[in-house]
Amino acid sequence: MATRKIEYIEGDSVFEGHMAWDDSLAGPRPAVLVSHAWGGRDDFSCQRAEDLAALGYVGFALDVYGKGIRGDTVEENQALMTPMLEDRTLLRRRLAAALACIRKQPEVDVGRVAAIGYCFGGLCVLDMARAGADLRGVVSFHGLLSPPDGMPNRTVSSKILVLHGHDDPMVPPDQVLAFEKEMTAAGADWQLHAYGHTQHSFTNPEANNPDLGAAYQPDAARRSWASMEAFLAEVLA
Repeated sequence: MATRKIEYIEGDSVFEGHMAWDDSLAGPRPAVLVSHAWGGRDDFSCQRAEDLAALGYVGFALDVYGKGIRGDTVEENQALMTPMLEDRTLLRRRLAAALACIRKQPEVDVGRVAAIGYCFGGLCVLDMARAGADLRGVVSFHGLLSPPDGMPNRTVSSKILVLHGHDDPMVPPDQVLAFEKEMTAAGADWQLHAYGHTQHSFTNPEANNPDLGAAYQPDAARRSWASMEAFLAEVLA
């Protein structure tokens, strides 16, 4: 396993991603972006990049907020995420910069790139698909599903996998139904797996916040990762 930190720029801001790959494999290989939750690029997202590298991909934990910018509390995380939700155009520019960065790396097969994301990061990768980013597929783990306001309707060419906790209070059933209708209208190849008795942040062993409806669910975490593996094997073949 090899890793390196990579700086990239969007506008006046500097960002730092964490790239991981199996250096025993020869030649370029598919890449998978990992979009972090609301607290910024953290150990969790970097570990997921390394887990993807163990599967034979180049994993790249991207950075939405800026180099070294992280939140440690609910209030700090909310303060970081809210401006991105209020300016989805800026968010898409930052995500596009991360995609351009990983496509420049010599270890990457530029024709085979996908993205996964967690919570806020799930919204991020879905927005990339909505915007027509050159991605084979995207996977949202307990992600926010609401589309940006004012984005013109367009065909979604990236394949879509949404992994959702049925009891997630941040994404109630009416929003799930609206998302399904949105993706169908966009002509997307989409699927949604809902896990019963499962709340928000179900993949994160440190999630334990009843006030937010966030709790680790090990069965859903295991099943969702297996679903992601099968999806990536298909879309990145």
